[in-house]
Amino acid sequence: MPGRKLGRTTDHRMSMLRGQVTFLLEKGRLETTATRAKEVQALAEKMITLGKKGTLAARRQALAFITKEDVVKKLFDVIAPGYDERNGGYTRVILVGPRRGDAAEMAIIELVAEEKEEKKPAKKTAAKKTTTRKPAAKKPAAKKAEAPAEEAKAEEAPVEEAKTEEAPAEEAKAEEAPAEEAKPEEAPAEEAKTEE
Repeated sequence: MPGRKLGRTTDHRMSMLRGQVTFLLEKGRLETTATRAKEVQALAEKMITLGKKGTLAARRQALAFITKEDVVKKLFDVIAPGYDERNGGYTRVILVGPRRGDAAEMAIIELVAEEKEEKKPAKKTAAKKTTTRKPAAKKPAAKKAEAPAEEAKAEEAPVEEAKTEEAPAEEAKAEEAPAEEAKPEEAPAEEAKTEE
């Protein structure tokens, strides 16, 4: 049902929705109650449609509604051009579940990204291909698993050699330690000066 009142006066409701639309366009995602999300969705899609027009009049209409100028610039320069091939459906509302405390139905509203939709079908077809090839792929994978285990054992031996090489370096550090012990004796004298 369009035009929900959301328990607020007209001015308060429009101010809240303008702020939420601005936040959604700025961040790309917003978590709110389900009914607010549905109202924000309609208004955000209108703003994106204005961005697609790209005219000066459309920009001024967007500036009259969106509360931040940099978000309007982002809308016209970044967001709207990404939806040139799309006629509506720029946002999606995902129901999350009840909120703790008052059990209000929560939802996430987010901008639909074209790139994600193009990748999803590719993953599904790739998954189908791998399911038919899994039995053949398991045997070489087992051989490959044995090979890295052997390489890991071979790498462990040089590490032990490296530890023996580090031992002389530790002895050299031990010789430098007495020089460092002299420095802390000077430090209490400096502390005494700062106390005065």
